[in-house]
Amino acid sequence: MPDPVPNAELLRSLGRLVRGLSALFWGLPTALLVCFYTARAEGLKFFGIIPPMAAIALLIYALWLIGAFQPQERIWRNALDRSRILAMVTFGLSPFLYWWYRVPGQPFFALMVLILALVAVLFLASLNLLLRRLGAMLPDETLRLEIRQFTGLNLNLLATTALLTLVYLVLSRFSTLPLFLQELLLVLDRGSFWLLVLLILLPLAMTMALLWKTKEVIFESVFHSKV
Repeated sequence: MPDPVPNAELLRSLGRLVRGLSALFWGLPTALLVCFYTARAEGLKFFGIIPPMAAIALLIYALWLIGAFQPQERIWRNALDRSRILAMVTFGLSPFLYWWYRVPGQPFFALMVLILALVAVLFLASLNLLLRRLGAMLPDETLRLEIRQFTGLNLNLLATTALLTLVYLVLSRFSTLPLFLQELLLVLDRGSFWLLVLLILLPLAMTMALLWKTKEVIFESVFHSKV
């Protein structure tokens, strides 16, 4: 008779895990779009700092749901805590998107937005590491191999994006550069925001695909276990 209790607890934790993965799947693109329009468009200015904070709060809620799964696993908990900390930092920095839009000439606001972008990249990387740890605990070998392969690719893309951004920021501090580098920096400066968005979209899309695939595998295994 003691067996149904842990099984019921496991099913509840798996249910929260599935809901958390679904919230992350929908929350990531929502947060990207809301933050973009807060920083660049007039449509959300009426709501002030609320839209980006609400969008990132959804990601924090998703991580809170996921935390119900395997709380005794130390490596898994460490990966989850890193994602939670980065999500909280992103939440705290998100109002600067609106303030930077309102006062674009303020250097402090611009610096905070730059830090926000860096933390957001780190958060996306932490989610990939979190998915890798989750895949290691699931019994599906095919899913585990897919997660390992695509998270590795995502982490390399995000590292490349961060490195290129750092090189751009360093070169832009020099006043005397070869002519071709000056022209390149001018082009990058005009389209830097769009370039960063495009460089983030591919790992974001692959992360969303992994979230959805993991959710479906867990849901299917729970469904078949109850049949």
